[in-house]
Amino acid sequence: MTSRVAITGYGIVSCFGRGKEAALDAIRNARSGVRTITSIDSSALACRIGGEVPADAHEGLHRGYDRFTRFALIAADEAMQQSQFANSGIDATRFGSIIGTGLGGCETQDASYRRLYKDDQSRLPPMAIAQCMYNAAASAVATKHQARGASYAVVSACASSAHAIGQAFQAIRAGTLDAALAGGADAPLSYAIIRAWESMRVLAIDNEHPDAACRPFSNDRKGLVLAEGAAIFLLESFDSATARGAEIVGEVLGFGITSDAGHVTDPSADGASRAMQMALDDGALSIDDVDYINAHGTGTRANDTTETAAIKSVFGERAYKIPVSSTKSLHGHAMGASGAIEIAASLAALNDGIIPPTINLADPDPACDLDYVANAAREGSVRTFLSNSFGFGGMNGVLALRVRRGN
Repeated sequence: MTSRVAITGYGIVSCFGRGKEAALDAIRNARSGVRTITSIDSSALACRIGGEVPADAHEGLHRGYDRFTRFALIAADEAMQQSQFANSGIDATRFGSIIGTGLGGCETQDASYRRLYKDDQSRLPPMAIAQCMYNAAASAVATKHQARGASYAVVSACASSAHAIGQAFQAIRAGTLDAALAGGADAPLSYAIIRAWESMRVLAIDNEHPDAACRPFSNDRKGLVLAEGAAIFLLESFDSATARGAEIVGEVLGFGITSDAGHVTDPSADGASRAMQMALDDGALSIDDVDYINAHGTGTRANDTTETAAIKSVFGERAYKIPVSSTKSLHGHAMGASGAIEIAASLAALNDGIIPPTINLADPDPACDLDYVANAAREGSVRTFLSNSFGFGGMNGVLALRVRRGN
């Protein structure tokens, strides 16, 4: 027997600040959260901008953890508070914590290597491994909220959180879990990680105008903007949610997961389109059911044209009638957390009757000719949407979701 899967709570911490309202305000006003990085000394970097979480959104909270784990805990706290799940009485052994990350504890790794190789210290803090391991966030969230069922990390580059949510969805639908905290967290704004990305020559470097640096689908796009943050969802079976009278704020309908099995950094329209079609098929949806697509939309030359072609491949002529936007233009690319942040931002906006915009789209690329909701949020009623996430290594994850306003 399969079960429908409800979203009864979600939390987000991003460059907009802590909580859904901060994200919704930025989306409604088409206001970028990208700024000059202040959490590290960026003076020697070529790229000194990013979607950095403001200090007042996390300082003093969940001490003793790496930055990415602190973000996950903050987002999970908000999800739990909204869902009122702590008082549900559900068996803790059927409650999971499945959290994706692309890079894990970058803050701890950077500090450790600096201590070893620069400061010539022979010993590291005893908790260094526990803080930087990829499953640190999943473990911390499970411990904080006593999720004693299936709990683990998902690591698949920029598709990590989409895969984590998809796997939690599948487990609940199949009946092996009753509920899960699922999503993603990443904090890649360390000196070493930024240097590594600079070497790839795919960063949008505009230190003078950080809010205009990320320009998805625009002919003058320069590349991606690194970001950090987390978004966590409380997923549970509809039976559980309705039995306890929970407010249902959304529903996961379908999940598509594919591999390009090709170039490690050059995306494939075939892999992306197969993932979208799989999500539709999994949710028993037709192309006419989809009212909005939150694109992966990184702002790189390769992704934006490839993703546009993939959308056209799946939706045909209907592709031109579906609003498509990249919220990365507003909050940057938070690596393994991106998919979760984008779903959280989309739910907040769509439940408020707003379709998120793609900002900085002044000069559309002729090869990117869909309706990208250019530059300003748009009022609109959306019921069903797709969220696309595509990662290095040819990892693809697409989720089909339903908005449930005024349940």
